Amino acid sequence: QVQLVESGGGLVQAGGSLRLSCAASRRTFSSYAMGWFRQAPGKEREFVAAISWRGGSTSIADSVKGRFTISRDNAKVYLQMNSLKPEDTAVYYCAARSVRNWGVREYEYDYWGQGTQVTVSS
Repeated sequence: QVQLVESGGGLVQAGGSLRLSCAASRRTFSSYAMGWFRQAPGKEREFVAAISWRGGSTSIADSVKGRFTISRDNAKVYLQMNSLKPEDTAVYYCAARSVRNWGVREYEYDYWGQGTQVTVSS
């Protein structure tokens, strides 16, 4: 089992920035591909960003491309969110995939965090 804990969410004004972090409970985290998803009220959970096990390959959703970046180190995965918009308001989830390459579908991920709330005010 891998436990994931997100942090860094909060309330921010439109145009502002936040950096989300996700810590994993296992040392084998470094061999897992990681992803970020989000779920806005009344909507389905959607893909945001993903990164391969060594960080050499990433994928960013079109809706946040140019504003969000994903990165990782040996202990955590990060989601840097800039130029935030009210439509970015959602619960953001970190997910781990027990293979080295990233995926963009929920079913491709084996472990999930509890989520962290991001609220962007206009």
